[in-house]
Amino acid sequence: MLYNSNEIQQIIPHRYPFLLVDCIESISEDGKTIIGRKCVTANEMQFLGHFPDKHVMPGVLIIEALAQTGCVLLLSKAENKGKIGYFAGINKARFKKQVIPGDVLTMKVTLTKEKGGIYFAAIEAKVEDQIAVVGEIMCAVGD
Repeated sequence: MLYNSNEIQQIIPHRYPFLLVDCIESISEDGKTIIGRKCVTANEMQFLGHFPDKHVMPGVLIIEALAQTGCVLLLSKAENKGKIGYFAGINKARFKKQVIPGDVLTMKVTLTKEKGGIYFAAIEAKVEDQIAVVGEIMCAVGD
């Protein structure tokens, strides 16, 4: 493990109940790909109201967890330390598998380009070997 939840909180400003990344497993040597993990549990706030009789993690929160993972990558770079990552957009998101309590969501974010201060990244979330979500997100870094 590269970063635990306490170390993640030193990089991004999110806190309970909205910190959706439990650990960072790795960052590639070229600094373009990060792998994070989210352990989904039934005691999370969203399950009180999102299908309380059939728990399913909301897709928008999976995307947020992926965006937070990407922000850890961006904000761990020396030039971005102490800044904030802002969600700027999402493209081509496809939800292929429900994520439920007990699942371990493995999140992969790969930076693909930067244009005018906007970072583009390919995203993928898996449960075991099954793809749950794929798509592209955009983020900006600011003060």
